[in-house]
Amino acid sequence: MAVISGLIRVMEKAARKAGQRLRRDFGEIEHLQVSRKGPADFVSKADRAAERTIWEELKAARPDWGFLLEESGWLPGEEGKPRFIVDPLDGTSNFLHGIPHFAISIAVQEPTLDGRGWGDVTAALVYQPITDESFWAEKTRGAWLQDARLRVSSRRHLDEALIATGIPFAGHGDFVEWSKIFAAIGPNVAGIRRFGSAALDLAWVAAGRYDGFWETGLKSWDSAAGCLLVREAGGFVSNFKGQSEAICADQVLAANDALHARLHKLVAGALK
Repeated sequence: MAVISGLIRVMEKAARKAGQRLRRDFGEIEHLQVSRKGPADFVSKADRAAERTIWEELKAARPDWGFLLEESGWLPGEEGKPRFIVDPLDGTSNFLHGIPHFAISIAVQEPTLDGRGWGDVTAALVYQPITDESFWAEKTRGAWLQDARLRVSSRRHLDEALIATGIPFAGHGDFVEWSKIFAAIGPNVAGIRRFGSAALDLAWVAAGRYDGFWETGLKSWDSAAGCLLVREAGGFVSNFKGQSEAICADQVLAANDALHARLHKLVAGALK
């Protein structure tokens, strides 16, 4: 059984508190006040309220830490302290359309030794309010779903693999590039899914529900927690060049070791 650290407990408490409100608002989506912040990119009253709840809970527990928040941006903490990276509602479009597939994502990133940048992600939590599933990980301590250890899929062959992706949409992403990758991967795998939450996609790769995942144009708050989950579950996460970054966001390719190598070869060939 996992020994849950104080930090993960703090993160989970914040996510669960925000999740309670999201579940309530999800049941009354027709009453939500929704504003448009960009082409096909919506933010709801529920989104902002969830972020405020998470910020208040985490700030009370770690008052000297910084924050990178999807809605509120960068809120610096004391020099040399870690920062929380928070997406209060990953899958906003699903939420607003009454589709019960969305999550809260919280990660902790450490400062570099010289204090001039940001380095490793050392703690991660992806919480699905509708299913009450809490995926979490800490660096070198593995990945977990509640108190059950997570492992990436053991499948070794692409023709048995179920791969997740994110598809470009109005104002976001490169559809030509995505189409080239889809044309290379699609004929070689058992199936491709697009459910609309990158944080959950990566958590599901960590849990072995998906065998792999690719997407481009994400932000740090979309993938920071998911990258650590996959790695601590024994998987690999890189950009399309095969480089393993602390947070893969602009280009994300995740899978177990065998499938990652095969998927990387297909993606690299498609983008030549």
